[in-house]
Amino acid sequence: MDRAGLKLGPIGFGAFKIGRNVKVKYAQGYDLPGIEDVSRLLNAVLDMGVSHIDTAPAYGLSEERIGAAIGHRRDDYLISTKVGETFTDGESTYDFSRQAVRESVERSLKRLKTDRLDLAFIHCPRNDVETLEQTDVVETLLELQRLGSIRAIGVSGYTAEAIRLSLPWADAVMVEYHPYDTSLAGPIAEACEAGVDVIVKKGLSSGQLTPDVAIPFILSNSCVKSLVIGALSVDHMRENVRIARNVRNEIQGE
Repeated sequence: MDRAGLKLGPIGFGAFKIGRNVKVKYAQGYDLPGIEDVSRLLNAVLDMGVSHIDTAPAYGLSEERIGAAIGHRRDDYLISTKVGETFTDGESTYDFSRQAVRESVERSLKRLKTDRLDLAFIHCPRNDVETLEQTDVVETLLELQRLGSIRAIGVSGYTAEAIRLSLPWADAVMVEYHPYDTSLAGPIAEACEAGVDVIVKKGLSSGQLTPDVAIPFILSNSCVKSLVIGALSVDHMRENVRIARNVRNEIQGE
């Protein structure tokens, strides 16, 4: 049983591409979609049964576009966002102080047109252990969780040590895991054992892997609760969902 009882399906929608297209790591560039295209995409995603939408302040216009497009359907989805990183004028900056984290959450609530965050991740830079141990971010998120503005908290990190450090207090962890990088398989299993939800990010290795290869590999790991995938095409997202459901159905049928 997971700690927070989050209803995560096998696929979540990663909302990076609907808000930002500069300083990206994808093999191919892309145009930022218009607001009408974003609205059609997000509503179609919800209609196909994908209820988890993942965003962040560092994803450019993503949060405010989600609020504008599907804020009226708030009860239909679970929203996760992040704290600590902002992206302005083409550069990322990090601030994990108590005041910065509280203000970040307040801004996210307004942009997303909601009174609650289902899940807030610490948006760690590469020095994720230092972030967890030497800043106020963990304590601040725990306070906000007690106050009720955040339901569940977690860490989006890079290293095994940071994931292990978060297990005593985290409801969820977000990690990179795919056929090209299985370095966090151990911490993934430990999180699962501790009742902490494991959400995989960058599962397609920034476009280097195809969904028909990556999704079965990732979701065949029973410790992975969900895989977040971004898309600008309804058809592509529908195909991702089809693959994921087939994998989970096969596992359940064993």
